[in-house]
Amino acid sequence: MERRDFLQTLGALGATTALPMTAHAAYNPKTKMEIEVSEVPFRTTSKGRPLLARVYAPKGAGPFPTLLDLHGGAWTRKDRFANEPMDRAVAASGVLVVAIDMTLASEAPYPANVQDASYAVRWLKSRAREWRGDAAGIGLLGSSSGGHIAELLAMRPRHPLYNTIAHPGDDTVAYVATRSPISNPYTRWQQAEKMKNKNLIEASKTYFRPWETIHEGSPQEILERKEPAVLKPLLILQGELDDNVLPSEQEKFARTYRAAGGQCQYELFSGAVHEWTAEPGPNSDRAAASESFSAARSAVRRSTCFISAPCCTSDGWYVLTR
Repeated sequence: MERRDFLQTLGALGATTALPMTAHAAYNPKTKMEIEVSEVPFRTTSKGRPLLARVYAPKGAGPFPTLLDLHGGAWTRKDRFANEPMDRAVAASGVLVVAIDMTLASEAPYPANVQDASYAVRWLKSRAREWRGDAAGIGLLGSSSGGHIAELLAMRPRHPLYNTIAHPGDDTVAYVATRSPISNPYTRWQQAEKMKNKNLIEASKTYFRPWETIHEGSPQEILERKEPAVLKPLLILQGELDDNVLPSEQEKFARTYRAAGGQCQYELFSGAVHEWTAEPGPNSDRAAASESFSAARSAVRRSTCFISAPCCTSDGWYVLTR
């Protein structure tokens, strides 16, 4: 697959989820656009560390589809630069991409960074126009632990545990695209124990405090408990040789998500490890191509949540029913 295939599909996903016709016309993945890269203050953590947003804005009239990038790093490291090669490529196809810093586990445990992401969605919806973006159909892009955050936020919009930092608007999103997401943090911790990976073991214990929150904040277990959830079109890209997040665990989550009524495309990448998209090259190009194709196909079918026999409550939650 080529990079252009990814860009075409990712843009189509943004265009088909909620954008007006003017935004449809603005997106042309076959034309490489120049981009403007800038940084703006985003918010300040409880420990006083400034968080920044890195904005990749296509040069043009717009309005452009808008994508929020949530970085990985096992909840304990990395920042807005983590996914730069992919962010630049997507932006050059005509998508406003905004990558943010988030609170690290050493600063505050779960759910502090999910609260950052919730705030970021509302913040970006209010400011996208400044960079010629249209946030009506905003999507999430999450890698590894960023994928975990993206799944939680999409499944639990307006959740009282996450929607705690004041800002107008709501944190609902139109779709989620992930690379090696930690869909089940408990089994990921078990794998780290098995591999004697001290860094990942410590990362989980630092982030999930108290330890029981590793179950409360598990996308896999949320579905298994049949809790209220909103299921947006979801894409999972997974490396075949990933010994950090096992393919079998991703396949299980994809099956569970579909069984609950969600649209989920799962793509396995032969010969790829956990962070194969971190650097520019054929692997990241192929990942991008697969990501966009799958996401757009799901969005075309339906841009709202996918739940069998949906029942919407007064606060906007959809109850899983069989």
